[in-house]
Amino acid sequence: MKVVRSITVAALALLLIGALTTAALARDNVKDVRDSANVLQTIMKIPEKGIPPALLRDAQAIVIVPDAIKGAFIVGGRHGTGVVVVRQEGGGWSDPAFVSLTGGSIGWQVGGQATDVILVFKHRKGVEGLLKGKFTLGADAAVAAGPVGRSAEAATDIMLKSEILSYSRSRGLFAGVSLEGASLQVDEDATAEYYGGGVRAADVLSGKGGKATPEVKHLKQLLHTYSTMK
Repeated sequence: MKVVRSITVAALALLLIGALTTAALARDNVKDVRDSANVLQTIMKIPEKGIPPALLRDAQAIVIVPDAIKGAFIVGGRHGTGVVVVRQEGGGWSDPAFVSLTGGSIGWQVGGQATDVILVFKHRKGVEGLLKGKFTLGADAAVAAGPVGRSAEAATDIMLKSEILSYSRSRGLFAGVSLEGASLQVDEDATAEYYGGGVRAADVLSGKGGKATPEVKHLKQLLHTYSTMK
């Protein structure tokens, strides 16, 4: 029985990995940028429950992963694709580079759901770590569920201890979420495909090699609006 159960778990894990890999290969870069803008706009419009404006004013980078899909039956996992934008020296925001977010767990769970994820980087060090390769939340940088609403700006304990604050929205609910152990990785292939000419994510995030497409303009305008709110 133990052998059969082990084989079953392994088979389910392989099926899940295959499904997540297929999703990654089928990513739509334009859609990722558009959906990221929609996620940010929707979350910031939630009355008294959005990301505190003070966090966005001081943020050094923001990662947005729309529709991170969770597959779960005995073996659970989550995978999604999205974008990262970085604060520029003049206070504005870079064009987006592309990222993937992957995390997993094992336990008795059934069902699946899509969740929008936003990560707010408080320090430049975290951005530099992300650009070096695969980046594990909680190991390479301390991550915690972020406070919500304007009144949450005084949550100094969370603010002092964490380098990255994480948020999620699922089925209309928005809250801070723990993503310890999830892997965040820059997708160089998707970035080069979107911008052309072998452009690397580091170039885009430093203000070189981007392009002013309508979806990029919209995302950056929203970031400017929400990160300058009082």
